[in-house]
Amino acid sequence: MKFRTFKKTRIATSLSVVLSASTMMPAFAADEAAADENIEVLQVTGIRGSLIKSMDLKRSSNGIVDAINAEDIGKFPDSNLAESLQRITGVSIDRQNGEGSRVSVRGFGADQNLVMLNNRQMPVTTGSRSFDFANIASEAISAVEVEKTSQAKNSTGGIGATINVLTHRPLSSPGLKATFGVKAVDDQSTDEGSVTPELSGLYSNTFADGKFGISISASYQERESGNQQAQVGTGWRSFPGIVDQDWGGDNAEWGGVPKDDNQINRPGEDDVYAVPQTTVYRFEEQQRTRTNGQLVLQYEPIDSLRATLDYTYMQNDVDTQSHDVSAWFNFVPTQESTWSDGPVSSPLVYSETYPDGGADLSMAAGDYGTRDESGSLGFNLEWDATDNLFLSLDYHTSEAERSPNSPNGSNSNLSTAAFIRTSAATDFTGDVPVLAVGGGNAVRPEDMRVTGSVFGNARNKSEVEQLQINGTYVFEEAGSIDFGIAATDVNNHSQSVNVQRNDWGGVGAEGDFDPSWFPAGSVQDKFDGSQGDFSDYEGSASIDPQDVIFLWDFEAVRARAAELYGSTAVGDCGNGFCPSTDYASDTDRFTQEESQSAYVQYNYEGEWGDMPFDVHFGVRYEKTDVESKSAVSSYDQATWIAETEIALQSTTSDNRVFGTQTGSYDYFLPSFNFNIEVVEDIYLRAAYSETIGRPDYTSIQGGTTVGTLANRGGGSGESGNPSLLPLESTNYDFSGEWYYADASYVSVGYFRKDVTNFIDSNPVNSTIYEIADPSNGVYVAEAIAAGNVTAIDQRQWIYDTYGATDPNVTLNPDNGNIEITGNPGDPSLNFVLTTPSNSSDSSVIDGWEFAVQHFFGESGFGMQANYTLVNAGDSYDNYNLNRPGDDPQNVLTNISDTANVVAIYENYGFSARLAWNWRDEFLNSTGDGTGANPSYTEEYSQVDFNIGYDIAAVEGLTVFFEGLNITEENTRTHGRSTTQVLNYTQTGARYSLGARYTF
Repeated sequence: MKFRTFKKTRIATSLSVVLSASTMMPAFAADEAAADENIEVLQVTGIRGSLIKSMDLKRSSNGIVDAINAEDIGKFPDSNLAESLQRITGVSIDRQNGEGSRVSVRGFGADQNLVMLNNRQMPVTTGSRSFDFANIASEAISAVEVEKTSQAKNSTGGIGATINVLTHRPLSSPGLKATFGVKAVDDQSTDEGSVTPELSGLYSNTFADGKFGISISASYQERESGNQQAQVGTGWRSFPGIVDQDWGGDNAEWGGVPKDDNQINRPGEDDVYAVPQTTVYRFEEQQRTRTNGQLVLQYEPIDSLRATLDYTYMQNDVDTQSHDVSAWFNFVPTQESTWSDGPVSSPLVYSETYPDGGADLSMAAGDYGTRDESGSLGFNLEWDATDNLFLSLDYHTSEAERSPNSPNGSNSNLSTAAFIRTSAATDFTGDVPVLAVGGGNAVRPEDMRVTGSVFGNARNKSEVEQLQINGTYVFEEAGSIDFGIAATDVNNHSQSVNVQRNDWGGVGAEGDFDPSWFPAGSVQDKFDGSQGDFSDYEGSASIDPQDVIFLWDFEAVRARAAELYGSTAVGDCGNGFCPSTDYASDTDRFTQEESQSAYVQYNYEGEWGDMPFDVHFGVRYEKTDVESKSAVSSYDQATWIAETEIALQSTTSDNRVFGTQTGSYDYFLPSFNFNIEVVEDIYLRAAYSETIGRPDYTSIQGGTTVGTLANRGGGSGESGNPSLLPLESTNYDFSGEWYYADASYVSVGYFRKDVTNFIDSNPVNSTIYEIADPSNGVYVAEAIAAGNVTAIDQRQWIYDTYGATDPNVTLNPDNGNIEITGNPGDPSLNFVLTTPSNSSDSSVIDGWEFAVQHFFGESGFGMQANYTLVNAGDSYDNYNLNRPGDDPQNVLTNISDTANVVAIYENYGFSARLAWNWRDEFLNSTGDGTGANPSYTEEYSQVDFNIGYDIAAVEGLTVFFEGLNITEENTRTHGRSTTQVLNYTQTGARYSLGARYTF
């Protein structure tokens, strides 16, 4: 077989590509490449060597491909793979707690990019299809390839790109190789101030004249981190300005704003506006322990046969402690607010006063943990059957599980409150909203009472079994054919159970808890961003910016509460203050996805005049069957337990609903790639393909689930749809590339994707359980007629009038709160349910990619820069409230422009890299809060650096210093306008000092 080679001698050309390429590449390729007299083989490491390898892979690819290669064995450019990937043109990342987690490519979110490990589909446990790069260490990674154009031989699922993570293989790097690294990490985001360790090692060797190879790698990392957040709890409630909220009239909507003199610049009838549900300050501390390991055995008894057996293990333990202080708005008549201009109006200041006092100032805490654990066993066989026929077989079985890893479950929230609040106001004019609470800074530890709590256990398990058989047949003078078949089975099993106490009105009395368990901290001093100052507020409510928060002892309060207060929601401990492991009593979902595929692709190389070219065209067939079984809880009773809370209950012993749903689809997916070297070192590429992006696993689960706590506006819930079809995309790509020096190139590319089969999640109103709603029932109408306009007064009137005669109107003996259960004749409680479905609408996403890499001769100085411009077609209409009956909005999320600039120096044993990454504002979600509200992530940039020095006295020893987010940038999300803040999170810089020894 004749491979396309380049006439001009290059440092680390085709051989370096082979050494870092996929395990699925036939073994004979390395032999022929090494034998080609046109190729100069030199060992180049370090930053420059890594970039040369990546550049040569890009140049020699069959389509548009970018890559990142290890700088040396055990030395990837960043300790987090996602942080490295964001340097690639068109790639952007999502961060979790300040660390790269998921990637988007060309504007397509993580679910629409297929991530593989050594060409294998990996299991995930988050309900999405996206691989969490925080779970895998980078020390054993040899390269990451990002294929932006599709070929028939590529696995399906990546509309944005197919990302292949490649690990070290001993026979691809013969001889003894070993490295050991140690690092001390100081994360500035945490209040704990601790320095945590990272250890890594890799050993690789070949024996028996290079016929047998073994590679062992392991890494261990501890990280202490934290964050400070300002939130608008469950989001904003949106309304049309024409709604006449008269506090009890037939046209009233809970949360709507009255037309009175207390509203300054009240939204007009043609405007839309939103009100906040709550304001929360939340402070988290997190400990993460990540352990990775891989064993690779390779055997090549003869030159034409290579077998590889590998096992990869990943474990990531995350423990979280949280404290928050919050005030919920009750939407009472005493609103005093100042509004921005329309047509999308927002409160600059939102305020409420409670004349009778006694509203709650809530302070909650959580202490919980999760474990992500995965293992993958794989076998690969490559056989050069004849001089013209090359075959490979790859099989793996892999599983991943996320499970609780704390006595308090995978999530916990225990709330306390002081019932002293006389008013609440929030100033939204700054980056950080400022909460002011009347009487809030005078709160005492003795005022705190335990209120509601939730202890949740959730576990998700995913299993993937995959068999792939691939082949290549080379014609003597007419190119080659690639062919193959594959079968992939994915099983996802998700279970959850909550122990929820709905005592939000408080239990117990003053003196139940030791005041020393409630040390006070400061809220406002924890935030660095610009904050509101109430200067735009002209109302009369007391302005007392909340600064006091009790960072109380979670375990002491939990244990004492368990001694004092009983609960019918008992959990494993029998007292309601712990999680349950009885998963069979709540939500249980199992989904099986079976896919079979086959492909054939023809490849041809030739010359058009003096211009060498290659062309690849083929077709792939995909068939997928989905079956989802579900058992979900149902409810038949609702009880109005507090001003804004309605608890759902079931009066039967087994309230679960069982069901089985199925779906299936099949596709023929053609592809075409053409590459030509028009003059020496200048390449033009064109590609056409049809691809699919499968729905996320959560969307194809069966069953309907609802929150067990509703409010006066109703409840909310969601259901999956196993019959969903994947997104379909018709893709066009054109690019030009000029490789003008050994380590330098410039490229420009245009891409277009015509996408159909969008997945909508538009809300519908439903009275699914036909439960009587006591908060809007007959008794409420009577209370209003008697002159009671607030929920507090209405509840008291109902109890005073009917408490002695109606068993559905009671006083809870444990907490003294009024509880009102629905009666016949009350309207049914409404739920806003979201169910995904395919839309017939289509959209065009197109954009431009620009990239340059340049080294200034032998000076050691170099630079990389890239910019991606993406046009997503129709933008989201913030004026459309997405209420049931409104026109659905089919827009893609996570699309934004991105840019990177990296300055490089490497010489005389010294290396340095300074990187700036930028991402423009983008729409991240269309289903926030109650209903379907948009959420935007605001523009973000980050600066990182890495400095290393080779110790001359000790060959192979390098010391280094790294910094991540050194300018301590923060993230912010907002709703329909920038004033409608949803979340402001500040983390901090992270610095590492370490050493690496390689021999």
